Amino acid sequence: MFDHASFLKTLTTKPGIYQMYDADGEILYTGKAKNLKNRLSSYFRQQGLAVKTAALVSKIAAIEVTITHTETEALLLEHNLIKQQRPPYNILLRDDKSFPYIYLSSQHEFPRIAVHRGAKKRQGRYFGPYPNTYAVKESLNLLQKVFKVRQCEDSFYNHRSRPCLQYQINRCSAPCVNKVAADDYAESVRHTVMFLEGKNKHLITALANKMEAASTALEFEQAMEYRDNIQYLQQVQASQYIEGESGDIDIAACDYRAGVVCIQLLFVRGGRVLGSKSYFPKVHLDEQQPQILEAFLSQYYLANGAGADNMPREIIVSHEFDGADALAKALSTASGRKISISNRVRSNRAKWLKLASETAQQNLTGHLANKQTLYQRFEALQQALKLPQMPQRLECFDISHSSGEATVASCVVFDTNGPLKSDYRRFNIEAITAGDDYGAMRQALGRRYTRIKSGEATMPDILFIDGGKGQVTQALSILQELQITDLLVVGVAKGTTRKAGFEVLYRADTHEEFIMPADSSALHLVQHIRDESHRFAITGHKQRRDKKRRESPLQGIPGVGPKRRRELLRHFGGWQEVKAASVEDLANISGISEKLARDIVAALHNR
Repeated sequence: MFDHASFLKTLTTKPGIYQMYDADGEILYTGKAKNLKNRLSSYFRQQGLAVKTAALVSKIAAIEVTITHTETEALLLEHNLIKQQRPPYNILLRDDKSFPYIYLSSQHEFPRIAVHRGAKKRQGRYFGPYPNTYAVKESLNLLQKVFKVRQCEDSFYNHRSRPCLQYQINRCSAPCVNKVAADDYAESVRHTVMFLEGKNKHLITALANKMEAASTALEFEQAMEYRDNIQYLQQVQASQYIEGESGDIDIAACDYRAGVVCIQLLFVRGGRVLGSKSYFPKVHLDEQQPQILEAFLSQYYLANGAGADNMPREIIVSHEFDGADALAKALSTASGRKISISNRVRSNRAKWLKLASETAQQNLTGHLANKQTLYQRFEALQQALKLPQMPQRLECFDISHSSGEATVASCVVFDTNGPLKSDYRRFNIEAITAGDDYGAMRQALGRRYTRIKSGEATMPDILFIDGGKGQVTQALSILQELQITDLLVVGVAKGTTRKAGFEVLYRADTHEEFIMPADSSALHLVQHIRDESHRFAITGHKQRRDKKRRESPLQGIPGVGPKRRRELLRHFGGWQEVKAASVEDLANISGISEKLARDIVAALHNR
């Protein structure tokens, strides 16, 4: 049965598409969402589900998501996936109407542009697909205003002897009666193509300038028209973000945490994002993300016998690896055409890579939060530490600072359902020597376990400390002071190589040091909670440091409120000049006594 609670707990609120699979790995349904978490949560309500929806939910064994930047991108990607995969519940529940395109004919001396649906049988170029017909028609209307390219049917165009109404209202250049030179018309067509390809931003800039000029001249109605036109243009351009005219590309992004790796493949064919797929390959002892990607791509494209037709012309990867050139040559030989592997990309390729990376992070987070996976890891931890019972609650502490500045300690809590974020705590460390990690650990543990002793929080089964014997000794010292003697304390040191998989664990009760196998589920759980405490501490430290650096050094000095700070800064020009001033200089300012001046000097020079 699908564990929806764990899945939804870590799900993003960003827009994107979701794909539901049954126990055999067969696709059930593909949908889009403006907010993935809200949308998918609606499927698992206790009551109120339609019969067909309830039947769908009962068959779900897995859900994969692909993050997009906007709901429009999600809509277009959903459309492509439904066309390609034909999920059974989409066929039952959704309309399969095709998306609209903008069509530009090429068989005429004076081409026409028009809205198009269905098969692309006519000679010419097709731009799209677009989100809806309304957006295309309104955009064609605006293009007609600006470029005056004809939109009439050939039967109407071929039988004109005088200009039609479109010419009279300045919406067409009337090529039907030779009111425009062929070269000028071709230039208008070229500008239209540039805009539809997303290569021309001058039009929006010009309209924005006209809007500002009209507003300045108090012609507000005209300014509103320009504003609406800009919005139409931007709506059309938005649809070009996820799809372009050309390009067969695979994007491979890798995320690696807690001994588990997720590789997300995003597939682009003919400039269209056709979909994505998550893979969770097993990793060996000393492999890092670049090596993992290299091994996976070799297996995926070569060992699995991917045909030449299925190979992209370009592979974009999230991490550079040494064998990229050799792999590209091998793929080129196998496919019979040049294939490149790149990492440093810009424009749409950079956006695609970002989407793949975010999706890999999201899917790995969901995988790690899976209740069955976590339960197995807790069982493995019980066996590795030779405990009589499986632990139910874990805590881990870490310290973060920048050369002693803004020291913050983190406490993260895991239970058998994963991270228990409501119980996370941060501690701002004060009154210790800068850079004293031992003192910071003593202070944080003292504050935390004093509250636990008083019943304000739950005692964990295991306390993990991010550090070696020294940190563990400090932890035992403070616990003994609080008369806590039955808590298992385990230190997690990075080891000599400082690589993931080589962590040295130190048990305080037996004074035993040991290294778990790199593929151990118990080690992956330890890495997960250690990495989470590290992340939580760094985030808190950066927030505290940045807040402190944004504050004026004059803040916090007794007797110096906003008004006196303003007077000091106005008189001296800045706080550095205030710091350089003498007591006599400060006392000369109205409202600053000699005593307060001495206090200001002392406070600024003791920082």
